Amino acid sequence: MAVLDQTEKHPPALLAPVLPDLPVVRTEVDTVLAGFLARKAQAAPGPEMAPLFTALSTLLDGGKRLRAHLCITGWYAGGGSGERELVVRVAAALELFQAFALVHDDVMDGSDLRRGRPTAHHALAAAYVDGGGRPRRAAAHGVAAGVLLGDLALTLSDELLLAGPGDEAVRRIRPLLETMRSRLVYGQYLDLLSTGRPCDDVEAALRIARYKTASYTVEWPLRIGAALAGAGDDVQDTCGEFAMPLGEAFQLRDDLLGVFGDPSRTGKPVGDDIREGKATVLMALALRLASAAGRRLLNGSVGNRDLTDVDVQRVRDVIEESGAGRRVERMITDRHDAALAVLGRAPFPAPATEALREIAGIATVRQS
Repeated sequence: MAVLDQTEKHPPALLAPVLPDLPVVRTEVDTVLAGFLARKAQAAPGPEMAPLFTALSTLLDGGKRLRAHLCITGWYAGGGSGERELVVRVAAALELFQAFALVHDDVMDGSDLRRGRPTAHHALAAAYVDGGGRPRRAAAHGVAAGVLLGDLALTLSDELLLAGPGDEAVRRIRPLLETMRSRLVYGQYLDLLSTGRPCDDVEAALRIARYKTASYTVEWPLRIGAALAGAGDDVQDTCGEFAMPLGEAFQLRDDLLGVFGDPSRTGKPVGDDIREGKATVLMALALRLASAAGRRLLNGSVGNRDLTDVDVQRVRDVIEESGAGRRVERMITDRHDAALAVLGRAPFPAPATEALREIAGIATVRQS
């Protein structure tokens, strides 16, 4: 752990930890992931497995590492000090869990791009053809291989957790990990149930956001890091109070980017959420606030995968004219402010509090 320069005036016991910034976290986590995946690829039963590890490495490359950063910051918030080896390993395992979620999410949504590249199941379909597979089987192979890749990422996430010292501490965080995982699955299922069914129920859309995104993106990585440090109930409760509004704000920003974002920055085509018929807060508000003609257009268009770009633009125009986007921006601001208010009374070391303030800004003003 990096500390301030040690002097006689400031003995080591009084020195505050200097938290790693996001580039440092990325380097540490990426180093762990690269070494671990290289060992697993080498131990795989044959060269036929190479496309799986290539697709997984490609997916991991370029991720925000937000969950890893929150996990490590949670460790400091809970009083963690000394070597970071264990918490960095757990943070890396969370990134593998995120890879599992992304692969399966892209398969379920039929997505073509992720971070500006072909999604894993499309990459695996292409690798199948390149290896001599029949083109007419490529799409089915890609979907099946994508499911298996997601399963592999989940399995590897567990294996990495137990790949080194600190097994007892990892066992202590197991209940938190299982809660995080089950909530994500529940959120995904709620999302699946609501997709293609335009609805103006804002609270129902927020419920999906809490389960699918807020819990596993912000709350549980932060809580898991704090638990690794041995944090008590006061710290854990404060982590939850901070994380829930911030996690909702993160998803609300995602909703806006899915409709109005710049594809060169988001890495996904604008309109995917519209064509899939995602039950977002943005869409629920648009259905509430739009004119009668606007509502008819939304009800007839949202969830139609055959929409042209011109059709998508008409939907975007209705959403914009309804004022739903401005309403969502206010909701993001309100939740960002609520998260910062929690930090104002949080029982965290000052460096951890400042790091969480920075993360709150990154999560809510991002453009990708």
